[in-house]
Amino acid sequence: MQKRSVGPLSVSPIGLGCMSLSHAYGTPPPPAEGARLLRRALDLGYDFFDTAALYGFGGNETLLGEAIMDRRGDFVLASKCGMRGVDGKREINGRPDVLRQTCEESLKRLRTDVIDLYYLHRRDKNVPIEDSIGALADLVRQGKVRAIGLSEVSAATLRRAHAVHPIAAVQSEYSLWTRNPELGVLDACRELGVAFVAFSPVGRGFLAGGVRDPAALAANDLRRAQPRFQGEHFAANLKLLDGLETIAADARVTPAQASLAWLIARYPFIVPIPGTTNHAHLEENWGAGTVQLAPEVLAKLDQLINQQSVSGPRYPAAVQAEIDTEEFA
Repeated sequence: MQKRSVGPLSVSPIGLGCMSLSHAYGTPPPPAEGARLLRRALDLGYDFFDTAALYGFGGNETLLGEAIMDRRGDFVLASKCGMRGVDGKREINGRPDVLRQTCEESLKRLRTDVIDLYYLHRRDKNVPIEDSIGALADLVRQGKVRAIGLSEVSAATLRRAHAVHPIAAVQSEYSLWTRNPELGVLDACRELGVAFVAFSPVGRGFLAGGVRDPAALAANDLRRAQPRFQGEHFAANLKLLDGLETIAADARVTPAQASLAWLIARYPFIVPIPGTTNHAHLEENWGAGTVQLAPEVLAKLDQLINQQSVSGPRYPAAVQAEIDTEEFA
C-alpha cells in the first residue's frame, strides 16, 4: 500500500477507528477480545490507530495502553481532547487548562510519553479557537504531542486554527452517504496541505449491509437516535443497498470495500478509519487499501448514493447544534 501523509506522519491508506471497542454501538466486546483485535490489526499491517478521551470515558485509551503499547514503534497514535466524560456525562470543553489536564490523563492511560496526532475533538463555541489551539501548540513544544488535528470543523475554523499553528489533519464524517466535507473543508485541506481523516466511512455499518433492521440494534446503540436509521428515512435508504451490492459484486469487491475504495480515490490526502469489533470485517476493511476501482465504477457509486439520494440528516438536532461543520440546506 502506498503511504499517505498526515502532517509529519506517514500512514497506510486505511486506519482503525477504535471507538466501537469501548462504546457507542451497543455492548462492546470484553477488553481481552478488544485487545486481541487490536493486536490482529497490527499483524495485518494497520499503522494508524484512532482513539479519544471520550471513548468509554477513558476506557478506550486504557485498552490501547494495555494491549499494544509494547509495539509503540509500529503505529501512529491519534487521540482527542476537548470532549470528555465528567460525572458520567459528556462535556465539550476547550479551555486551555482542561485540554492540558486531559492530555496528561490520556498519556497515563495510553502508557506513552507522546501522542502522535492530537485532535481537538469538538470546537467549544464558548472558547476562541485560537485559545484552544494555542494550548495544543504548547503541548507540541513540550514534546507531549507531535501534530495537531481538528474534528468536525468548518473550513473557516480550520483557517483560523491553522493561522495559530499548522494543522496536520481534520477528522470528520465522510462517506458515500455523508458529503458535508465537499461543501468547503476538503478544498481548504487541499489548499493548506492538511490531511482529511474520514470517520464512519461505511455509514456506521449501513453501507456494509450491516444494518437491515434498526429494531434489532441494542437499546444503547447510538444509531437508534440518528434520523437515517429511523422510520421512513431508513426505509428509503434501504432501497439503495441493492444497487450498491450489485456494483460491488460486478467489481469483485464487498460493499464495504467499494465504499472505502471510493473514498481513497477521491483525494490522495484522505485516510478513512473504519471501526469494527469483528475480525473478518477488520481483514475486509484492510483489503480495501489495495482496491482500485475503474472510473466508471466510481461514477456509478457516486451517482447511486449521494446527498440527494440519501434520506434524513446525519445527526439529531441536539447533536447537530454542537458541531461546526458546513451543512446542506
